[in-house]
Amino acid sequence: MRRTDKVSYLIPLFILTAGAAMSQSADPPSRVARLNYLNGQVSFRPGSVEEWGAATLNYPLTIGDRLWTDPGAQTEMHVGSTAIRMGSETALEILNLDDRTVQLSVTDGLLNVHIRSMRPDEVYEVDTPNASVSLRAGDYRIQVDSNNNATLVTTNAGEAGIANGGANFPVYPRQMAHIIGTDRISQEITPVAPPDGFDSWCRERERREESMTSVRYVPRDMIGYEDLDTYGVWRNVPPYGWVWTPANVAVGWAPYHDGHWAWVEPWGWTWIDDAPWGFAPFHYGRWAFAGGAWVWAPGRLDPAVRPVYAPALVAFVGVGHVSVTAWFPLGPGEVYRPAYAVSAVYVRQINVVHVTDVTVIDRVNVTNVHYVNQGVPGAVAAVPHEAFAGARPVAAVAVHVDAREVVGAPVSMTAGIPPRRDSVVAGPMRIPPARFREVHVVTKSTPPPPPVSFAAKQHALEANGGRPLDSATANSLRSPALPTDRPAVAAPAAREVEERKVEEHKSEPARNEKKPVNKKATKK
Repeated sequence: MRRTDKVSYLIPLFILTAGAAMSQSADPPSRVARLNYLNGQVSFRPGSVEEWGAATLNYPLTIGDRLWTDPGAQTEMHVGSTAIRMGSETALEILNLDDRTVQLSVTDGLLNVHIRSMRPDEVYEVDTPNASVSLRAGDYRIQVDSNNNATLVTTNAGEAGIANGGANFPVYPRQMAHIIGTDRISQEITPVAPPDGFDSWCRERERREESMTSVRYVPRDMIGYEDLDTYGVWRNVPPYGWVWTPANVAVGWAPYHDGHWAWVEPWGWTWIDDAPWGFAPFHYGRWAFAGGAWVWAPGRLDPAVRPVYAPALVAFVGVGHVSVTAWFPLGPGEVYRPAYAVSAVYVRQINVVHVTDVTVIDRVNVTNVHYVNQGVPGAVAAVPHEAFAGARPVAAVAVHVDAREVVGAPVSMTAGIPPRRDSVVAGPMRIPPARFREVHVVTKSTPPPPPVSFAAKQHALEANGGRPLDSATANSLRSPALPTDRPAVAAPAAREVEERKVEEHKSEPARNEKKPVNKKATKK
């Protein structure tokens, strides 16, 4: 197996069926992981570039993204109602994140995964250098000690399945599995150890989410719901129904003004808000100006509909300045049609809880609509093109636009600005030591190919008018020198391992003789 600075992967120990493991749709995932808590220095590397930068609150994480926590640092992210917490000196990569799979790689450090609930077809998997850990609904601690080639899996609640070296065994509630070694693996089950400071921090974070008012009005699958109770209030405002209003905002505050734009594949231009609560209200729902204040309407609460993540629910407006980009929030009932390539089914799913007449979704011309917020004083934000593309803080570089000019201006769902490298990642940061990054992990589910590099796509993006490339076009730009799938080597089946042990026992007297190498069982 070729060693690179990327994490390498073993072919699954137990292959899922192709129909269950692969999506036939080119639509992007309906969910992401939200980085919602940072304590200490946390470094971040997007999947499409080689540089590391500072992790940013409210950043949406997806396939190929990596995180590293410095000594003493901690961080937390959410995928719907699932909380994923990282301890100090932990190296993590998102191998897969789509509508049914959350697959993480941890090559060193400490991870807590609290899964409140799972749909029948969902998969949660954490892969380490020693084992692939499959999780059900429950609370888990996974610790990887790279110095000693060891993985410890603690099931505080729930049941985990461990796959390694051809073996497959469960870990029941209140048990801890010790997996040691790589080529020759030993394993032991013991009772759980007493809680330490990391466990206490995780439990304290979990207590905040145990009883929240917001789950009466939004589904727990809506990423970012966990901060709404703390930072705002719910009230009934006709004709919008139950809406949420942020507390302690400045006079004249308006949505999509305090934050910056970043290029996040495969969605393209994405709003990153500065507020600690600034995720759900900017990636789901709609904003309305009512009673002299902005209120957020999350849409109809339908248990049968999983919320679909959007990079930003805004419309861009031409204001006559060739060097300025301006935008305003979409209002209740208004259709959002993504700038990225999607199917008609996807467009209906992302709008269905906001539009009463679903037939409107298919036939509306989003460039020829009277948008309610287009004429609201203070609703429009505008920055120079250079500041937009450079991920500059909007509040620091905002320019004034004449409200009379905005009302009759043309509207689009795309900013029309090609991304640059600094649109993707900003600033140098301390990166994980190489011994944590250049490590093989054992996988049970086959992860998708890594994202195509930004450098390989940049010229095509410039020619595409600031819109993301569709998946077929992006994949055609992969370097022929690189594999289209992650590096892999076959891992032995359980029966083969046992047969090999028997043969080694039979030939015990000849142990000093040179034996042929079993290539399938040898780690490359």
